[in-house]
Amino acid sequence: MKNIRKFLGLANYYRRFIKNFAQVARPMNVLMRKEEQQKAFDELKRIFITKPVLAALDLDKEFRIEADALNYTTGGVLSMKDSNKR
Repeated sequence: MKNIRKFLGLANYYRRFIKNFAQVARPMNVLMRKEEQQKAFDELKRIFITKPVLAALDLDKEFRIEADALNYTTGGVLSMKDSNKR
C-alpha cells in the first residue's frame, strides 16, 4: 500500500499532462481504499509461508532450480519435489 501511495503521489504531479488521468489511475486508487483487497493480500502472504507452498528442507528429496536474469537483476527458485504429487 505504501508503494502504491508513493507512486500515485509522483504520478499526481504530472496529472495535468496526462489525458484522463483520474480514469487511468482509478484501479490503483481502488487498491488504496478497499479493505477486502488488503485482507486478500495478507491471506496470500500467509499461504505463501505455510505448507505445502513453503516447507522445511528435506535433503533426501529431489530438487529443481529455476533461474532468470536480466541486465539489472537475477532471481531464482529452489523447489523440492512433493512426494504426494506425481
